Amino acid sequence: MNKIPVYQPELSGNEKKYVNECLDTTWISSQGKFVNEFESQFAKYINIDHAVAVSNGTVALHLALLALGIGEDDEVIVPTLTYIASVNAITYTGATPVFADSLEFNWQVNPEDVRKKITSKTKAIMVVHLYGHPCDMDAIMKIAKEYDLFVIEDCAEAFGSKIGNRHVGTFGDVSTFSFYGNKTITCGEGGMVVTNDDTLNDRMLHLKGQGLAQHRQYWHDIIGYNYRMTNICAAIGLAQLEQADTFIARKRQVAKWYKEFLKDTPVTLHEEMDGFTHSYWMCSILVPKSEQRDLLRAELDKNGVETRPLFYPVHTMPMYANKYQKHAVAENLGWRGMNLPSWPGLKKEDVKRICEVIGKFFE
Repeated sequence: MNKIPVYQPELSGNEKKYVNECLDTTWISSQGKFVNEFESQFAKYINIDHAVAVSNGTVALHLALLALGIGEDDEVIVPTLTYIASVNAITYTGATPVFADSLEFNWQVNPEDVRKKITSKTKAIMVVHLYGHPCDMDAIMKIAKEYDLFVIEDCAEAFGSKIGNRHVGTFGDVSTFSFYGNKTITCGEGGMVVTNDDTLNDRMLHLKGQGLAQHRQYWHDIIGYNYRMTNICAAIGLAQLEQADTFIARKRQVAKWYKEFLKDTPVTLHEEMDGFTHSYWMCSILVPKSEQRDLLRAELDKNGVETRPLFYPVHTMPMYANKYQKHAVAENLGWRGMNLPSWPGLKKEDVKRICEVIGKFFE
């Protein structure tokens, strides 16, 4: 039986050619032409002034927060329905994550719940464009302006997603992307921090390279970090970026097939809202009852189909559950949701086979 993974990267472009160039020239660490080229082409692709390549998406978040000066006694509002890295990065700085609930219709952070969580200690709002669908950035930016707060966009799952004709990652003060092996474009490991602010860009460059002074060799004037991306990773990323439009178009086609084949089943597909472009990093569904989710996953696994549960709300995890909180929408989504195979090379017959298993489960 043909096994269908939940994700696998497409490496059919110039990846091998560019990596071999790194090896042939011996430029394999953080120096080399591909780092600068990847940064400049990425900035051009999403239409932003500055892009800083880093070693992964989690340090991208940490670097963004550090550049904003977030630290002890500060609070950062973040959706509880997210991957753990969003919240951990806040904790790394010494700041306190404050959880906000989700909207049922698009699974994104609820702007009104964000407003309710603002205190005198709030310094920033971190939004997460979950599974590739954009948040309501108009509402978030309005709140941020009203309370004079920074906005960080976590776009780890949303490369290529748009609001109107504008890419996510271009609304907030600073935004981050991930290029892990299961992302829409990948470096194997890697991340990017982007901004239109010259000062923030300078701060991030300074921080990511061990705090090295600009005009004095081997002189360090701040405590910095080694968050640099290697030339090899950037070479892969550049080759992936060259194919980005194709990858996104294929992933959106996969989502259309799921919509077609699941229409007569009781599951709910995470769909695109009007005015937004969903990049469908993951094609995700909700089952009618939470107790059905793991049973359906087991049935799909028995039929050679890998799946994943939706992210568990972070406020329910031991290290963040020190006081009782209730975020009803996020919890409902987290217990009922699952991710289906979503990679750009997935074939229509594979999607049909997956949906047939789901259909039979609910007969």
